[in-house]
Amino acid sequence: MSIAMLVTMCLGFALSISIAVSIGLAALLGTWLSNVNMLLTVKEIYSALNKFPLAAIPFFILAGNLMEAGGISRRLVDFAKAVVGGLQGGLAATCVLTCLMFAAVSGSSVATTFAVGTILVPALVKHGYPRTYAAALQATSAELGVIIPPSIPLIIFGVSAEVSIGELFIAGIGPGILIGAALMAFVLVYARVKGYGKQDGEDRLPVLTATRKAIFALFMPVIILGGIYGGIFTPTEASVAAVFYALFVGVAVYREIGFKDLISVLRKTVISSSVILFIIGNAGLFSYLITRAGVPEMIGEFLRANLSTPFLFLLGLNAALFVIGMFIETSAAIIVLAPILVPVATSFGIDPVHLGLMMVVNLALGMVTPPFGVNLFAACTVANISVDAIIGKLIPFVVLVLACLMVITYVPQVSLFLRDVVY
Repeated sequence: MSIAMLVTMCLGFALSISIAVSIGLAALLGTWLSNVNMLLTVKEIYSALNKFPLAAIPFFILAGNLMEAGGISRRLVDFAKAVVGGLQGGLAATCVLTCLMFAAVSGSSVATTFAVGTILVPALVKHGYPRTYAAALQATSAELGVIIPPSIPLIIFGVSAEVSIGELFIAGIGPGILIGAALMAFVLVYARVKGYGKQDGEDRLPVLTATRKAIFALFMPVIILGGIYGGIFTPTEASVAAVFYALFVGVAVYREIGFKDLISVLRKTVISSSVILFIIGNAGLFSYLITRAGVPEMIGEFLRANLSTPFLFLLGLNAALFVIGMFIETSAAIIVLAPILVPVATSFGIDPVHLGLMMVVNLALGMVTPPFGVNLFAACTVANISVDAIIGKLIPFVVLVLACLMVITYVPQVSLFLRDVVY
């Protein structure tokens, strides 16, 4: 039964059937083959969605869309450019820094790609960077959207593995800063080697002017993350606070959001949220059937028998997740795999929070790798180029993030230091 479900799901992916539908069809087949009452199908889908933390997903997506429509993302770009844009390669570093700041509110890499990419990809091309390089840089930098808290995949991992979302959020700061710093260092050196970005300082605002114009935008992550870690509100409540703050700033302060803009923002939010929640519902049923069939226990026994040490377990797991992330959407992979892997990782003495960060960083790479990299498609849409055109420029970025992943994997304190201090 489990093999039939997996084959059906993979066949759906191969035939370009949507991820949610492929998982749903596989789950329905498993329900039929295991003679489970069909009413249980509805119950398990409802149970997968009936979790309070999941309410944060549509609200964080809405907050990200409001930031884009309300001029917050543009002012973050101006601020980042004022800080690092004067260096050769500074505009490329601005892309990374802006994504780092935008991710601290939106929680979505795709939202980060569109919000920042529509401003910075044309600017990078104008300043002499190859269009393919600009798209590859934007796709990779936006990956920070699912690592820096608040992060939608971290919320999903917390719900699926029954791990504290607050702990996951604060643990995501270290890996996010590590990857962001590595990307900024790389693009600055690469620009000097290739001769890019010699005019990056043009049209750059003075730091104080840019800070003054972006002050409300800069306060947004402070309010959201400060409220979570200060115990003022939960991560789910923080998502609502983010929406109200972004709406207030966009309407009353910057005055860039009108009624027509609001309708467009709400439409985009409903579509994006529905896709994610549809995947979560179907993946919940799929995960239930796989667990009912005893697959987690079999995988656990196999891993313990063949990967006898934590070092080998983490190495094998990273290799598997890298391949899985290339073919399966991040949220779906987390929902299916987290309940299976957490008990096994715990038996090796690995902290579930550390495992969650490792999984999210690894699977996030799937967002920038073919054939189903959503960031890749989004960045290519913004840059108006084909996916195959940027593969060569993408490889160094993927290798760099993989190197950071190895540090995150084998130096747990990168993730756990702040968590241990706060909690």
